[in-house]
Amino acid sequence: MSEAFLDALLTLPGMYEPSVSPDGRHVAWTWYRVALAADVYLAATDGSAPPMRMTDTPDNTFVASWTVDGRALIVGQDHDGDERVQLFRVDLDRPLHMEPLTPFAPPYFLRGGELHPNGRWLVYGANYDFERETEIEPTWVVRHDLETGERRVLARPAEPLYFEPELNFQGTHVLYSRADRDPSGQQIYLVDIDGIDDREILNFGDDVKVDATWCADGERVLFLVEAETHRKLGVWRDGDIRWLIDDPARNLEDAWSPLHTRDAVVLDVHQARTHATLLDLDSGLERAFPADGHTAIPLAPVGEDWIVERYSATQPADVMRGDISLTRLFERTALRWENLAPAEEFRWTSVDGLPIQGWLYRARGEARGSVVYVHGGPTAHSENALNVTVQFLAHAGFNVLDPNYRGSTGFSLQFQEAIKEDGWGGREQDDIRAGIEALVAQGIAASGKIGMVGTSYGGYSSWWGITHWPPEILQAAAPICGMTDLVVDYETTRPDLRPYSEEMLGGSPEEVPERYRERSPIHYVRNIRGRLLIVQGMQDPNVTSDNVRDVRTALDDAGVGYEVLAFEDEGHGISRPRNVRTLCLRLEKFFSEAFT
Repeated sequence: MSEAFLDALLTLPGMYEPSVSPDGRHVAWTWYRVALAADVYLAATDGSAPPMRMTDTPDNTFVASWTVDGRALIVGQDHDGDERVQLFRVDLDRPLHMEPLTPFAPPYFLRGGELHPNGRWLVYGANYDFERETEIEPTWVVRHDLETGERRVLARPAEPLYFEPELNFQGTHVLYSRADRDPSGQQIYLVDIDGIDDREILNFGDDVKVDATWCADGERVLFLVEAETHRKLGVWRDGDIRWLIDDPARNLEDAWSPLHTRDAVVLDVHQARTHATLLDLDSGLERAFPADGHTAIPLAPVGEDWIVERYSATQPADVMRGDISLTRLFERTALRWENLAPAEEFRWTSVDGLPIQGWLYRARGEARGSVVYVHGGPTAHSENALNVTVQFLAHAGFNVLDPNYRGSTGFSLQFQEAIKEDGWGGREQDDIRAGIEALVAQGIAASGKIGMVGTSYGGYSSWWGITHWPPEILQAAAPICGMTDLVVDYETTRPDLRPYSEEMLGGSPEEVPERYRERSPIHYVRNIRGRLLIVQGMQDPNVTSDNVRDVRTALDDAGVGYEVLAFEDEGHGISRPRNVRTLCLRLEKFFSEAFT
């Protein structure tokens, strides 16, 4: 029964970052779980034809950008999840033909990828010194001449940071980010297409973050900055700043300026629920975007309509124009939406009185136990959205709690920043434990029949729980790509992730060695009294397999039993359908045996 449901569930494609073409005629997106790996699909925005497959590859491929004329896509592809991206051009009139633009398996991490209006220059970020032919830690902004092969460095940030350079519509300037002053901050820079004039345009303090994107006119810059208590939205032009939204009661999380409209799309996330508004950049007037109980994200206007991404836990992510599904998602599966478990609000109070919210998915039939599914990040949040693992576990008879612990986005800037008071392994783990205790107190979970699973930081939390909590609180844990030794993780992860560790833990391992040791689960494996299943993508450049190697040695030395499920063709997370199937069935068996 569970296996049949899983097979049906895996026919539901997972959508990633739909993008409307500059001319408004097409929308492209990445679909997971349709084939052996993720591929790019395309549909006409008038709904006149079924989706067209644009790539057919053995590796995950995603949309990087559109060409200015809307006649071609720039797509990126990594190899088995190693994140060493190669860029290709795919013309709309030549689907499945991928023209290579950059080398296969480069010795660096490539970020972004936009083609200049002249069709010759490709702009991207890369942590590589092309003159010395050596990988470096910071990401530089590069202009790659596709005819001559010349790579001109337009900007040289001094410190590592994840960003994707953004070319304006005219192709005259590139917008990018730096964090050269403090790992907790971020400033915005502007460089011309020849790399002559590279200047800072937005700086609100060394340790203050600001994110920015071009307005549709290619002259103004729309930006979000972290004020002391909230985020403010403003627009920059030629050194002048005009504030658009400055309201401590709101939790702004994103904003962008689609083509062919004066409106900016603003996303305000309240209690992990996303609300979209349209803001007139000229008048400052703001109006709510209609929703129908599902999350609705307006992508771009087409005629008098908007192309909208729509989703919830019981509505697989779709791209709509009015009532028309441009993806024709319903034709791809026999699964009925009513068979999906809805996301219920569940609230509790943590150890210090902080209110915590999460989503509860109730077991189908009598519960066999309960599983806590912890989201990654931690600077992210779980929302009312379909998750294959969660849905499968609920259908298999487990109550599933998906908590938004402190440090999560989707609530307030203060709530997000609260994790820094203790650093990783602090009260955010108490938030999760308090959620388990609330489940037990309300009779939803039974002591001794509670497990935990999660990827990335969710994997770290799973490690933390099984090494710190007694069996009556946590009986079993299945960390997926989770950090075990924070020093090893810092030393082996991608260089653009190290500043995040420094921000969260208050410094580098050299600066605060005791904190890194104290917060590393590897040093507490002798405390484990429950069942342990270690899951890892062996190509993971984020939380590398070194974490698994070292913790296995520590577990063996301590005489603690464990299981390992390793995927040679996965990176940071398990995404290939056959591997997701293997993982889900293994999790059902693992938790069932642990709760018996």
